[in-house]
Amino acid sequence: MKRYAVYYAPRAGGFADRAGKWLAGGVDLPGLPRPAAEITGEPRRYGFHGTIRAPFRPSEGVDGVAINEVVAGLAAKLAPVVCEGLAVENLHGFLALTPLGCEAALLELGAAVVEGTNELRAPLTEAEIARRRPDRLPARQRVLLDHWGYPHVMDEFRFHLTLTDRLPDTEAGAVRAVLDAWFAPVLPRPFVIEDLCLFGEDASGEFHLLHRHALTG
Repeated sequence: MKRYAVYYAPRAGGFADRAGKWLAGGVDLPGLPRPAAEITGEPRRYGFHGTIRAPFRPSEGVDGVAINEVVAGLAAKLAPVVCEGLAVENLHGFLALTPLGCEAALLELGAAVVEGTNELRAPLTEAEIARRRPDRLPARQRVLLDHWGYPHVMDEFRFHLTLTDRLPDTEAGAVRAVLDAWFAPVLPRPFVIEDLCLFGEDASGEFHLLHRHALTG
């Protein structure tokens, strides 16, 4: 694996099944302006997940075994996060499921995981920094990028489960209505983040679930 990440991914069940079918592009639901496969390319690559620690290259001498041990240790110390539920939201052009009623607990979880895994990652290269367009980042996010390797962490962290690529305004409303109806029967209430999931990126750029660790702190 060339990169690793710590994600939330749902356990087996109706929610995971329905999300998987959507991202696979195999459900062309009535009301969509385009086939599902044409608007789910980016989230399909990463799999259905919520980012807790964004993908990183391991530092020299650090392998997947060592990373998994650290993630397992964090999961043993951290408590599950209980949210009221999930809702489909338009986040600057792409649609995602966002949690309700648990912002403070999510910020605390995200900060603990980012801090606890920071020594595992290799420093960002100039090319990796450039891809984040640092000149366009707010000052706070630029500081976070330099210190933690990613701009959307700590107080800038916003947990979400991506459902689509970036959509034009003319399509976003229709797709959101379809997704509201598609997910309504299976959305968990409450929604509980109960695991830290270690994912790895293979040579082709696809991400795979490697280990699941229950939050038991």
